Amino acid sequence: MLSFSDLKKNIKNNPTGLTPVKVALLADSASQFINTAIRGYGAELGLNLELYEADYNQIEQQVYGPTSELYAFAPVYIVIIQSTEHLLHSFYKQDDRTGFTDQVIAKTIDLYNILSQRLKTQIIINTYIEINDQVFGSYAAKTQSSFLYQLRKINLGLMDLASENTGLYITDLASLSAVKGYENTFDTKMYIYADMAFGIDFLPAIGQSICQIIASTLGKSKKCIVLDLDNTLWGGVIGDDGIENIMIGSLGMGKAFTQLQLWCRELKNRGIILAVCSKNTLEIAQEPFISHPDMVLKLDDISLFVANWENKVDNIRYIQQVLNIGMDSMVFLDDNPFEREMVKSAIPQLTIPSLPDDPADYMLFLRELNLFDTASFTEDDKDRTEQYRQQAQRTSLQNSFVNEADYLASLDMQSRVNAVDKFTLPRVAQLTLRSNQFNLRNMRYNEADIADISSSENYFTLTFTLEDKFGDNGLIAVIILKTIGEDTLFIDTWIMSCRVLKRGMENFTLNNIVQAARDHGFSKIMGECLPTKKNGIVKDHYQNLGFTLNGDAWELNTYSYINKQTFITGKQ
Repeated sequence: MLSFSDLKKNIKNNPTGLTPVKVALLADSASQFINTAIRGYGAELGLNLELYEADYNQIEQQVYGPTSELYAFAPVYIVIIQSTEHLLHSFYKQDDRTGFTDQVIAKTIDLYNILSQRLKTQIIINTYIEINDQVFGSYAAKTQSSFLYQLRKINLGLMDLASENTGLYITDLASLSAVKGYENTFDTKMYIYADMAFGIDFLPAIGQSICQIIASTLGKSKKCIVLDLDNTLWGGVIGDDGIENIMIGSLGMGKAFTQLQLWCRELKNRGIILAVCSKNTLEIAQEPFISHPDMVLKLDDISLFVANWENKVDNIRYIQQVLNIGMDSMVFLDDNPFEREMVKSAIPQLTIPSLPDDPADYMLFLRELNLFDTASFTEDDKDRTEQYRQQAQRTSLQNSFVNEADYLASLDMQSRVNAVDKFTLPRVAQLTLRSNQFNLRNMRYNEADIADISSSENYFTLTFTLEDKFGDNGLIAVIILKTIGEDTLFIDTWIMSCRVLKRGMENFTLNNIVQAARDHGFSKIMGECLPTKKNGIVKDHYQNLGFTLNGDAWELNTYSYINKQTFITGKQ
């Protein structure tokens, strides 16, 4: 974890050349140092945060006043930090303590509703750090009249509230404090003399949590973990020690490696891709996955298994090429400092944690890093391992063809095309939040935004699935069309999953866009590409599809358009 001093230094080296992300900070206590922590950790994650800090304890005034500085600033994110100490003070003023939770949750709902109505914004609130005022002692856990009892109900209520509202996120200070220990989160003198609710050493954890939420909603999330094997996933060297002597299971040091494997399996179930990169003979490296009774991870959990005697730099590049994801969305775990440094120097975009020397410390270290923060989770995420394993099979098949057209024809591809509905809405929102490479305008929409768009008469939406003889990729492309005048549709959003590139999906998608335009009487389609650091692959997208540049926008006449060749057929 970075120190507060490190974060202050980061601010001086704030990223340049990036579009500023406007963030407003509202707090019920002194927030100058929280401001520093957020900006400093934002710089650490490559975020150029433009931060507005409201005056001391002005949350209600800023939210309820329609002409306040908050609304003039028009932030994309609003961070509301409220302290347990102020909450305790309010609790002591109550005559009927049993209804205290309902009051706090109702107030939070009201703040959220007003902000959502007045601004297109993402809102981040915190859970309250737990303290027991010892008025009831141990009995506090048994009576609703105690502060501790109400506090825990409030935190659960806030979590429920966030789960019901896609534009609301939780920075879980209660959980962070449980890890750090209350004595490391609170400084009595700082609170008494300066009304600072958090100690200096706890501020980096707050900054990290908030900035990782922002980064994940901007699509800066990790998608893949590449695993070394010997002394990383199990103890010992499989080639030397043999399968019966590697350390894994519920005894001794084996427990540490089992914990890591359990964690990796849960990441896989959440949608994180697991890959293996090991210097080893393939059959020997795979043997524990097949035969060891204590092995948690199985071959079916691994999307891409690379074990040979080539250098790991080349193997990781191969993994990235097959998976077709950005290097900056990958994490590499290896116990060997030499291997880590070699890979880091060759691929600086890759995240390579410096694992502790003692495997017993692996999980505490990795949990604190929180590398796999996410802004959403859908049922489609559970299928990602199989989808990327199928992608590896397609790559292998493609290498056997000389002619690309023959390869594409052999895949037997089919796509189902529909408007956004209540079933696809979560996945559509997720694609807009996560996609960076094939994303023409870098628009970010949460589920509420997509629901509004899909019900508006000014928009048309199209979603595309893709399946072939290897399997179903699920929903992989989203188009949002906005009406401009009587005869023109503007392509507000064109997003595709990178795992389906180079299969003719661009042509198939455009054919359907044009048909939708014709069906509704539009003679012209307009589009634009707004460049980012990551979407360079779509720089010539419209030109390659036959659009004509007119000023800053690309145009296409729908009635003179001739359908492009594609090896994808529509599916009902």
